Amino acid sequence: MKFKYFAAFAALVILTFSTRPIFAQEGEMQVVDEVIAQVNDDVITLSQLKRESKERIEALKQSGMTEQQATEQVAQKQAELIATLINEKLLLQKGKELDLAGEIEAEVNRRMLQIAQEQGINSIEKLHQAMQQSGLNPEEVRRTMRSEMMKQAVFQQEVDRRVYLGFSPDEVKKYYDSHQDKFRKPETVKLSEIYLSATGKDEASVKARALELIAQIRAGADFGAIAAANSEREKNGQRTAPQDKGYVGEFDLPQLREDLLKFLKDVKAGGVTEPIRTPDGYQILRVDARVPASATPTFNENRVRESMLMERQPKERESYLQNLRNEAFIKITETYRASVEPLLKITPPAAAKTDEKDDKKKPKKP
Repeated sequence: MKFKYFAAFAALVILTFSTRPIFAQEGEMQVVDEVIAQVNDDVITLSQLKRESKERIEALKQSGMTEQQATEQVAQKQAELIATLINEKLLLQKGKELDLAGEIEAEVNRRMLQIAQEQGINSIEKLHQAMQQSGLNPEEVRRTMRSEMMKQAVFQQEVDRRVYLGFSPDEVKKYYDSHQDKFRKPETVKLSEIYLSATGKDEASVKARALELIAQIRAGADFGAIAAANSEREKNGQRTAPQDKGYVGEFDLPQLREDLLKFLKDVKAGGVTEPIRTPDGYQILRVDARVPASATPTFNENRVRESMLMERQPKERESYLQNLRNEAFIKITETYRASVEPLLKITPPAAAKTDEKDDKKKPKKP
């Protein structure tokens, strides 16, 4: 079993922050890595920077760049990467301060269990074993998920909730009146699927089988029966049952991926798509129904507030990060200071002030 989802996730989401000091036999700390920046009680090290750079290079290679192109681009953006690591460190520290660690760990476990069920695995322990067999480190995956969830939880609790609830009824109504195009119900589509796995199989044979099933359906064969007999997508450990006919849900067309829109564009209700290549196999989609877009806007206060939040969110989140930086003890080593401090909006006077606070805020040596 291949876990390409995790491989892509680990390559694209670059959020590992662990530090591992090594102690001498008599308990005296030895310097085994170069410190790039101190962020309150934590540090960002050169080894972390190298690891994060490597992961970004791999992500860019997956998007089509050569290794040389990816390496050069990451090197050019080294200062931005260090600034990002500092911001993320501050968010993780804030999450601990808000006592979110227990809630986040429970969510990581819930997500892992959900993924296990989707793969037809009945426990997290067996999922970890399958991941290891696929060359993935379960603890690294969990750490990546934990960090990403913590950052989002801090933003949602400290920024998004405040902004969302902060709009007055008059502001909400005024926004709705001037943005009515946003609140017309879009065209929706109900979809069912047949999924054929290509893992460990000859891809050409799997595609040929998909084309054969499509031909049978278009000739009048019952989609539900075909799905029950052939679909390899498991739900809660069970294959698609005839009664659900492979139903996957109703979706707003504008929210679907562009590649799916291309396949669905000319398919009428009751029709099926051509085979759609997925990371692990082929998918056949049937359009169960199409619901036209509404010509009349509908006022829904929650949707209006969500739309207003989305417009304000980038600026509000950056302002929050700036406040965290202003309140934190941040000391960047001389090698990187000139390129990184402007990105953090740390002016030379502010940097000098930060140094003056060293004795007050810097953690005491053991």
